[in-house]
Amino acid sequence: MARKISFINYKGGVGKTSVIVNLASCLAHRGHRVLLIDLDAQSNASIWLMRLERWNALNSQSEGSVFSIFEPATVHMCDCVQKDVLEDRNGTKLLPGLDMVPTTFRLIDLEHDYQPPAGSPAFLTFRDQIAELEKDYDYILFDCPPNVLRAAQCGLFSSDEIYIPSNPDALSLIGFTLFVEKLGQFQELSASFRRADMGRPAEIQGIFFNSVKANVDIEVPKMRMQFRLNQFRTQKKTGASAKIFNTVIRDAVIVRRAVTLGLPVLLVGQQPAGESVIEDYFSLADELIAPGPAARTNPSPLAGFHS
Repeated sequence: MARKISFINYKGGVGKTSVIVNLASCLAHRGHRVLLIDLDAQSNASIWLMRLERWNALNSQSEGSVFSIFEPATVHMCDCVQKDVLEDRNGTKLLPGLDMVPTTFRLIDLEHDYQPPAGSPAFLTFRDQIAELEKDYDYILFDCPPNVLRAAQCGLFSSDEIYIPSNPDALSLIGFTLFVEKLGQFQELSASFRRADMGRPAEIQGIFFNSVKANVDIEVPKMRMQFRLNQFRTQKKTGASAKIFNTVIRDAVIVRRAVTLGLPVLLVGQQPAGESVIEDYFSLADELIAPGPAARTNPSPLAGFHS
């Protein structure tokens, strides 16, 4: 059964999408079956992995994106999955095992125009659709927007775990603090809709620092984040073993180049050993894998890249 994981921070601009795209790619490269679901109406992850031409075609249609499951003529989410989403311009699949349910700008209608059926909020409809897919994957990752509105609620209600991407700054700490408050409110709101077969509500299990520039000392912001995390753990507002990840994702030009090319960094090319953000993403993937089932294969982190 899939591990279902939401990535979210109330502070925008922390590089959440770059992490989730590259983390999903590393997990697939490790031999896991991965489904990335884009729940952010900005559609950054979808545009990145589908490239603009394919995404534009999808954006002009009424079906095929995550919002389709909320339409009057309901489409099942399984019909929206882009199998082995990464492909070159000739249609050759580049990373088997990484699937995606993309989004388009229409997802914003979920927040404003969507009228859920009585007794069936959007997050419950979404969770029931996820239940049809989870047996097919090892990991289902939700790219959530920086809020706890309807789209984010879909991911949070369906998840088993929550992770907080952060930058080493005061605003990330504030964003984390505000998210914990809003998550608690949502858990109370949604408690009556949670059936026994859905398991426990998702808990925050970890925080990791992203886009850290060279020669920046993160010890003080890390200490402040750890202090706040300890407070929330004591108050049982996070998982009992919630931690700050050892892995720190470095800021790197190759990440921005990867976005332009429509590829994860592991398919863009190698960097010098010991200086590679690719290694950072694999290290983060390995830390994430550690509590869960072992990978079916475990190739060298830098094996098999396209140069």
